[in-house]
Amino acid sequence: MLELDWAFFAIAGPAILFAGISKGGFGSGAAFVSAAILAVVVEPGLALGVTLPMLMLIDLATLRPYWRRWSWPDARVLILGGIPGVALGAALYSVADADLFRLLIGAIALAFVAWTLAQRRGWVRAARDGLPDWAGWLAGGVTGFTSFISHAGGPPAAVYLLSRGLDKTRFQATTVLTFWALNILKFVPYAALGMFTWETAKANAVLAPFALAGAWLGVKAHRLVPERAFFAITYVLLGVTGTKLVWDALT
Repeated sequence: MLELDWAFFAIAGPAILFAGISKGGFGSGAAFVSAAILAVVVEPGLALGVTLPMLMLIDLATLRPYWRRWSWPDARVLILGGIPGVALGAALYSVADADLFRLLIGAIALAFVAWTLAQRRGWVRAARDGLPDWAGWLAGGVTGFTSFISHAGGPPAAVYLLSRGLDKTRFQATTVLTFWALNILKFVPYAALGMFTWETAKANAVLAPFALAGAWLGVKAHRLVPERAFFAITYVLLGVTGTKLVWDALT
């Protein structure tokens, strides 16, 4: 049961705002922080159900600024590769309990932080010579699966796109297009699995302005705000929420 009280919206509002900023200006990799934060305070399925319509609204708001600035061949590979990943996520959700999803969301959050810090320290390096198409299909499958279970498809998609030599804006536009399509694909199984309720719809009505404001701020921040500062905040949020989710799942 989703309690729509002031405490919920005090957490959900900033979380959705942050997701809008991320998807609007920073490649959407950190947008799943909103689902991770909500999963700390409500059942994971409801957290995902609240978040998906807001991410879809952000997608619509950010498509226009990046319209036709994307790399369609790269987006197509990720989208088509993502279909079986979404199907696998739906199959897992139908048989898993809430604690498994807390564990998965928390583990993905911590893995995101660890992977990014390892890249920044030079311990691992993303391929820069152009990964083959089969790697794009594989990245699409992982993207679809992690996107379904935690809205965290950004990192695997980014690994592939970074290898394609795209400039900052083309990278962002391709990411926006990819997740616009994948989020539409996720909507039907989410509905079939009962992840949307009357309470999540009411929450979405209140949170929509936060999503749109975040998308607008993200497009502006794309040009003005250093990525290092934005992601420093992201790492802290994901580190704390990821640890809490893993602890709750195991205890």
